[in-house]
Amino acid sequence: MLNIVLVEPEIPQNCGNIARTCAATGCRLHLIRPLGFDISDKAVKRAGLDYWSMVEVRDYENLEDFFAKNDVKQMWCLSTKAPRCYTEVEFSKDCYLFFGKETKGLPEDFLKSHYEACVRIPMREDARSLNLSNAVAITVFEALRQLSFPGLQDFGKMKQK
Repeated sequence: MLNIVLVEPEIPQNCGNIARTCAATGCRLHLIRPLGFDISDKAVKRAGLDYWSMVEVRDYENLEDFFAKNDVKQMWCLSTKAPRCYTEVEFSKDCYLFFGKETKGLPEDFLKSHYEACVRIPMREDARSLNLSNAVAITVFEALRQLSFPGLQDFGKMKQK
């Protein structure tokens, strides 16, 4: 199972879109506080996130709490500042994909301490960044493609018999 780690996400709609990607793909969602929104059952129901129950969501006070509770063997840190492309790495089935908050990305000291794990999604030089939920989806589906889409239905109703 792939693990999506959102470090201090700020925009509830992005988190909702990412949760939907997790629901559709079977990824686990890790949320590192502080959060820019409420994830209580009441708030989730009010937002109409009917797929939220399909997502394994884990909540942490900070990055130290996260690393104390998880045995991370492989991780990739997505950043516009990274030295290489996300398609140049091999994703393992239990890897952790780290994404930073919408306004600042991952903390600089975190990126520096995990330099070899930093990857980026190519884009135009004058573009600031992709939307967080889009970046997560792009990366998740590349990882799943490399792993031959484990546990996912790879055909639709129009499949020829």
